[in-house]
Amino acid sequence: MAPPGDVTRQLEATERKRLRALVEPDIDLARSLHAEDYQLVTPGGKLLSGEEYLGQIASGELDYRVFEPEGEMVGRSWGDAAFLRHRVRIAVAFDGQQDIDSFWHTDIYELRDERWQTVWSHATRIR
Repeated sequence: MAPPGDVTRQLEATERKRLRALVEPDIDLARSLHAEDYQLVTPGGKLLSGEEYLGQIASGELDYRVFEPEGEMVGRSWGDAAFLRHRVRIAVAFDGQQDIDSFWHTDIYELRDERWQTVWSHATRIR
C-alpha cells in the first residue's frame, strides 16, 4: 500500500483530471474516473446518480465553464478508501441560469481495479 502522502498526491492528480473532464466535457474520461455507483449531493441538496449527473453534462443541460480547486487539497486514506476535501471555484450554467461561486467539495474515492474512482461527492456553497 502507498504511504498516505503518496495516496493524497494520487488523489489530487485524479481529482484535477476529473474536474477538467467535467469542464471540457470529456465524458469518456469522466466516466472512467467515476465509479459505476457514483452519487453526488448538490449544493441545493439534490441527490444525483452518476448516470444522471454525467448525462446532464453530456447533453449540455449542465455546463461547467469553470471547476477549479482553490488552495490546498486535504486527503486521508484507509486501505482501498480515501477522501479528498478542497475548495473549488465553479461557474456553471443549468436550467437557464448561471451560478458562479466558491464551494467546499468532498469526494470519497475507492481503489477499484488498481485505479482511484470517486464514489460519492458532496458540494456545499461557501457563504
